[in-house]
Amino acid sequence: MRLYGAFDLHSNNNYLAIVDQAGKRIFKRRLSNDVPTILDTLERYRKDIVGLAVESTYNWYWLVDTLMEQGYRVHLANPAAMQKYNGIKHSDDKDDAIWLADMLRLGILPEGYIYPKEERAVRDLLRKRTHLVQLRTSLINSLQNTIARQCGFRVTANDIRRIKDNKIQILLDDQVEEVLIVSQLSKEAIDFFNEKIRTIERVVVSKVALRSNYQTLRTIPGVGKILALTIMLETGPITRFAHAGKYVSYCRKVSSQWTSNGKRKGKGNKKNGNGYLSWAFAEAAEFARRYDPRAKAYYNRKAQRTKPIVAQHALSHKLARAAFYMMKNQEPFMAEKAFG
Repeated sequence: MRLYGAFDLHSNNNYLAIVDQAGKRIFKRRLSNDVPTILDTLERYRKDIVGLAVESTYNWYWLVDTLMEQGYRVHLANPAAMQKYNGIKHSDDKDDAIWLADMLRLGILPEGYIYPKEERAVRDLLRKRTHLVQLRTSLINSLQNTIARQCGFRVTANDIRRIKDNKIQILLDDQVEEVLIVSQLSKEAIDFFNEKIRTIERVVVSKVALRSNYQTLRTIPGVGKILALTIMLETGPITRFAHAGKYVSYCRKVSSQWTSNGKRKGKGNKKNGNGYLSWAFAEAAEFARRYDPRAKAYYNRKAQRTKPIVAQHALSHKLARAAFYMMKNQEPFMAEKAFG
């Protein structure tokens, strides 16, 4: 007998459902998020289970890793690609778990990529760097606004980020005590984030190197070592994308728009995909637009015909598409192909 199981996973419990090849419900019960309890429950069905589906919630790591270590074939269900019938009158955790098991049984379960455990920690560390950069940027913007209000001019972000040469204290020496306190606290927090960001960069660079088929990423205009590592770690094996369109969509670099008979009929899920890849290619496009003549020329041509933000998005799209072929074919960036 062939059995198919599925977990509807929550923060402190899960609902396990198991069905047979005919769709008959063999087992259904809510369990605590306790590894021995889950494994003991599955043990009696172990020899017949051909697959287990786990919904890709924020906390799926521990459950998927445990099941895979025990030899189960695990499928990570992609919730963004699934939608139950809207006309259904009743739905709960039991129904959701059975629904996942049925889709697995029928071979129609939309699946996400299970990133290898050994590399996942480094990828998440690089994600933490992105979070810290965002926090630092908000502090820099706040301090810039404070100086503009009090002094009448704007200080560059590079001046604010400097640790050894603190120009901020000198600029605000004649201001009231409260302004000095606020500014000094902001500067100290920015310096703190600077050090933590550099620490993360050193650890990531020491732990992982660009794979051979990803070495060419550094030839993309605007892509340095950190962006190249981000693209590599967030992409995973390029072979999991059937074509460039799938990859660019995963990078959130395609429009989300529904049309019928030439008319707009709403929008889809713009956040479907990888936000970190979206950020990486947006950053690369910004640097390329500033410092690469060919990218700047492409951006200017687009900007003349449309809005600057659309031109920026188009450049980002081009770089993501180029990156796909570079990683797939192990070839360097060619401007004539990308911008020609």
